[in-house]
Amino acid sequence: MKDYEINDDTLAIMPDDIWNSIVMEDDCDYNIKKKPLEIVDYSCKYFGSSYSGRKSGASEILNSGYKLPIMVEDTRNIIFFPTTSPLDEDCGWISLKNVKKYCKTSNGKTEVEFRNGKVITLDISYNSFNNQIMRASRLESIIRSRKEKAK
Repeated sequence: MKDYEINDDTLAIMPDDIWNSIVMEDDCDYNIKKKPLEIVDYSCKYFGSSYSGRKSGASEILNSGYKLPIMVEDTRNIIFFPTTSPLDEDCGWISLKNVKKYCKTSNGKTEVEFRNGKVITLDISYNSFNNQIMRASRLESIIRSRKEKAK
């Protein structure tokens, strides 16, 4: 598979090596010959924007510029957030609405369970992951509120 569009079933996009990603979906995983950030950018463009445009919007809304969550597709509120700086080779992207729960592991990592029962362990602290969840949730809440106000 060459191109991949993020969708409601996409759980996470994780780096496999320097040039490839593993895309986790509800039912299966895909090896994609693109970096995670390239998949996010392609998906933003597929839905009518770009990573740069979505990042700029999120920065304005959240008054922040670091490790920003991205509204990939706005009619279905598909929001993904990075596990580290998006420029890092080991940065993965997690779907906000597909996270069921998460907890700290004994070795300082974070275990994430998705709504379908799949579990992954991320090499980031619980506090960092929780902060990313809060930022992404805040972005979703503000955008949802603005949409309702515009009706």
